Amino acid sequence: MACFERPSPALKEILLKLYRAQKPMEIDHHLYEFGSVEYHIQFSASDPQNTYLSISTPLLSQGLLLSYGLSPYTKQMVEGICPDVLEIVEPAKQGYQLTLRLHFAKIPYTKDSEKIVAKIAAVQAVILSSQLKEMLQNFNSQDTYQGMYKPTKLVYHPREPFFVIRQPQKIIAVFPIRFKEDSDVIIATAFFQELMEVGSSKKWANVPSCCWSPIPPPELVGEPIEDLSTNGGFVSFDISSHHVEGKRLDKTVWSLLNFYAYVKYHVKSTRGFIQRRMRKRLEGLVQVLHNPSSERKQERTKKDKAKAGRKFTKKLIKLSKSNIIKQRCGELSRKIKRIRFRIKIHGFGRFCRRWLRRPKSPSSKGYVRLE
Repeated sequence: MACFERPSPALKEILLKLYRAQKPMEIDHHLYEFGSVEYHIQFSASDPQNTYLSISTPLLSQGLLLSYGLSPYTKQMVEGICPDVLEIVEPAKQGYQLTLRLHFAKIPYTKDSEKIVAKIAAVQAVILSSQLKEMLQNFNSQDTYQGMYKPTKLVYHPREPFFVIRQPQKIIAVFPIRFKEDSDVIIATAFFQELMEVGSSKKWANVPSCCWSPIPPPELVGEPIEDLSTNGGFVSFDISSHHVEGKRLDKTVWSLLNFYAYVKYHVKSTRGFIQRRMRKRLEGLVQVLHNPSSERKQERTKKDKAKAGRKFTKKLIKLSKSNIIKQRCGELSRKIKRIRFRIKIHGFGRFCRRWLRRPKSPSSKGYVRLE
C-alpha cells in the first residue's frame, strides 16, 4: 500500500459525498491509485437506492487467478465488511475483478456512519490481505523444488515484488530492496542494521526476527536474475506459527504488505531531517560571513575588558605602603573636619580672630633694640 491507512482517502471522500447528498446526483467516476488500482463509481438518479462500485486490482500471485474471478475466501472476507450495506454482483463488470452494490439507505445516521463508509473504502486492502492470508493458510509441504521449498513470488507493484517460503517450522518472507539514489541506499542500510540489533534484544523476543544481507539468501536459489538484482540487499523475516494465529494473522499480513511503504517513509523522513539540519547549518555560516563586524566588535570588547583589568592590577602593585597610609590618613582627617564644623554660626570666625587671638611669641632669631 502507498499509505498506512487501509481506507482509500479519495474513495472515502466520494462515498461520503454520495451518502450525505440530500438530492440524487448523477455520477460516473473513474479513480486510479498507486499499484495499478482502479475504482469505478456509478450512481444514477433513476436508481437512487443503489450505488455500484467496481474494483480492479492486481493479484498478488498468478496462482490465485481463477477462471471465475476471486476466490470464495476473498469474497467471503469482502462480504464480512458490512453485510447489510454491500452486496457482491455476479458476474463482475467487464474489466474488473469485483463489483459491489451499495445500499446507503441502510446506513443509520449516527456517529458510526462515517466508520461504516471507511470500512467500505478499505475494500481493496481487504482483497489483498485475504489473498495473502489464504496463501499462508494453504501452503503445504509438497511445494518443493530439488529438495528445497519453492518460494512464491508476490507482486503488489511491478517494481516491488517479495517472496514467501513455507518451511516446516516457520514462514520466511524475503524483500529485495531497490533504490534509485545511492544516498537512499546508505540510509536504508543503516536502518536495516539497527532493525536487526533491536530485533535481537530480549524486549522484542516475540516479534518476527529480522535479517539483512547484501546477497540473496539461499532460499531464493533458482529465481530469475532480474528479481535478485538489487542495490539495497535483502531483508528477511522469520514468521513462526504463533504470528499467524487468530487476530495476529491480520496484523502480520498487513505489516508484510506495508513493509516497502514503511521503508520508503523512513528513508524519506530521514533524508528530509538531514537536509533541514544541513540547510540550517549553512544559513548560520552564511550569516557569519555576511556579518563579520559583530563578531569583531565582541572580540574587541573582550580584549578591552581584559586590558583594563590588567592595568588596574598593575596600578595596585605600583602603589607603595606609605602612599596608601597617607591616602587613608588624609581621608580620615577630612571626615573629622566635616564632623567638627558641621554647624556654622554667622560672624563666629570674625569674633575668634578679634578676641581670641593668640599672643605672638618672639622669634628666637630676632634682635633686641638697645636704648
